[in-house]
Amino acid sequence: MADPRKSPPLTRDSIIAAHALIKQYIHYTPVLTNATLTDLASTPQSASDLVDTPWAGQKPAKPKIRLWFKCENLQKVGAFKVRGAFHALMRLMAEEGWEAHGGRERGVVTHSSGMSTFLSNHAQALALAARTIGVPAHIVMPKISTPSKIAATKRYGARVIFSGSTSTEREAVVEEVIKETGARLVPPYDHPDIMLGQGTLGIEFQEQVERMLAEGGKEQPKCSFTLKGKRETKKGLDAIIAPCGGGGMLSGTAISCEGTGIFVFGAEPSFEGADDCKRGIEQGKRIETVKTLTIADGLRTPVGAYPWSVIYERKLVRQMFSVTEDQIKKALRLVLERMKVMVEPSAVVGLATALFNEYFRKMVEKECGEEGWDLGIVFSGGNVSVEALGKMFEVP
Repeated sequence: MADPRKSPPLTRDSIIAAHALIKQYIHYTPVLTNATLTDLASTPQSASDLVDTPWAGQKPAKPKIRLWFKCENLQKVGAFKVRGAFHALMRLMAEEGWEAHGGRERGVVTHSSGMSTFLSNHAQALALAARTIGVPAHIVMPKISTPSKIAATKRYGARVIFSGSTSTEREAVVEEVIKETGARLVPPYDHPDIMLGQGTLGIEFQEQVERMLAEGGKEQPKCSFTLKGKRETKKGLDAIIAPCGGGGMLSGTAISCEGTGIFVFGAEPSFEGADDCKRGIEQGKRIETVKTLTIADGLRTPVGAYPWSVIYERKLVRQMFSVTEDQIKKALRLVLERMKVMVEPSAVVGLATALFNEYFRKMVEKECGEEGWDLGIVFSGGNVSVEALGKMFEVP
């Protein structure tokens, strides 16, 4: 990986520059709307919905929310991770002396859990980026990795090296690969170049919604719902909510919105302490370890130091929210059945927040009143098998 001290500053202009660097290699993923989900978001939850929640017995919020979905599930390798991988490699290639000293032949290395969607997405993204640019990719995976993830990584042209199943064992093999090949390690999220690459989705999202609101005639924007209220004042998104695992994409999105007036929020699962970023902010200190088996397996990792500096220290993320496993399942079912879009559980934590988290919903109601918010939801990925979905929704 390029020396982080030589990375561009973590600014919106740097993300625009990153987008110019990688746009030829990535998909300009679509933004979708859905009238049914927008209606649900703007309808108060029932009293029965709030039973056994912190809001039991309270009057349900009645926010006005118009939902816009950035579909990174339709990105190459099925996730936003390819943005950071390409940017990291392009920055590495630009490093003085890297190519002259054999960097292109030595290649890059990372490791994957072989089970977690989060690390597997990064491994496949790096493999694709390396193959595209003509650089060897070495991916360390546990022997117990699922066959589909091994096959997918190899299909992108990577050399797969097997290891033990723990992160310590994987990291030890990575060190062996580095000694053997001279390959450069590319981490999944905790590096400025990765963050700037992931943040390019935020630049696209802002542009796309502005354009969709401007098109379609004076009274009706180019979307699936009717825009009510002060039409002439609606120029773009009011806020974006994105999933948070290691924090690379959330922090990058936050940087992309700095100075625009767009609020950025983060969403996490609450199961078994997976909401480490939310808890860390409340405690004023980054939580460095997470052990959780949340169904949102792409979010089973603690926030990295560089993302934390943007999320907490620079306060570019306004607030973090968490949702339960049942709320994630409900949101996932709605996307599958109403939008007909294939997403992984991690991708819908933002939607679950907008639909079910009364803290978030009451805040929107209080701040926006009848005019409401245009809220961007990031669908981070769609790498989930039919078998996994079937098991998730099977009747006990």
